[in-house]
Amino acid sequence: MTTPPTPQAPSQRQAPAPQYSPQPAPAGAYTSPIPVRRATLADAIASEWTKIRSVRSTMWTLGVMIVLLLGIGLLATIAVNTVDSDPDPDLGSTPVLSLGFFGVLLGSICVITLGVMTIASEYSTGMIRTTLTACPSRARVLSAKAIVFFLLTFVITTVTTALVAGMHTAFIDSAAPSAGDWLRATVGVGLYIAMLGLLSLAVGALVRHSAGAITVMIGVVLLPLVLAMFMFAESLSDLRLALFQYSIPSQLSALYSTSVADSGPSGWDPLWIMLGITAAALICAFASLDRRDV
Repeated sequence: MTTPPTPQAPSQRQAPAPQYSPQPAPAGAYTSPIPVRRATLADAIASEWTKIRSVRSTMWTLGVMIVLLLGIGLLATIAVNTVDSDPDPDLGSTPVLSLGFFGVLLGSICVITLGVMTIASEYSTGMIRTTLTACPSRARVLSAKAIVFFLLTFVITTVTTALVAGMHTAFIDSAAPSAGDWLRATVGVGLYIAMLGLLSLAVGALVRHSAGAITVMIGVVLLPLVLAMFMFAESLSDLRLALFQYSIPSQLSALYSTSVADSGPSGWDPLWIMLGITAAALICAFASLDRRDV
């Protein structure tokens, strides 16, 4: 004989799930003044600008670069005035603006260091995790870093080289440089150094280690010249000449030259060469940042 089911007490029965419907906010409730919207590249640029200007390494490296450019430019002016026996010093056929080359070459080391540290230091400290959490789009992060660093370096280098060029033109008696020479020695050099810094930033994103990336960039700048100096064999003469002509110091000096070379870069050619190399390195950096884990 089957036992009839025992009826459950009303308190033991499962109550139906309550249905909630959104209710309008009551009058006088708090409303956040911060608008809710999608993050853009401008937000990432503002964030990177805040980071790069609030870090001491930025002030130190750029400050040392400015001191090198202005100090060596002043020393070159004093040296020319002291060595020349005439009351008015004369450089002859040497372009007066070429005296700024030595300060820019040394100052480029500061730009290389800052370019690497802009991104590699975040990997060393783990700050890159916070950056990518705030901005999950890795391409946007790298683009913002590149834009901020390029504009900052370009403006400072161009302004400083213009001051040095003006000082040399005013205090050294030489043939007046043309408008094209002025443009290459100021804006052209500023663009070249800024792109060299972007190349350093790309190498820093690939290597992810400050010391290692700086070592790689110093090798890129100096190794071609060092190798060329030890190529004594006649069969390597063409390679030795190419290493001399297309090394970064030689390309930088070509921006100060007033003559067109029969072989090797001259005029604005160094700028296009550096643009192609930097673009290729940045493409690799974008691919690496997007595919590799933090």
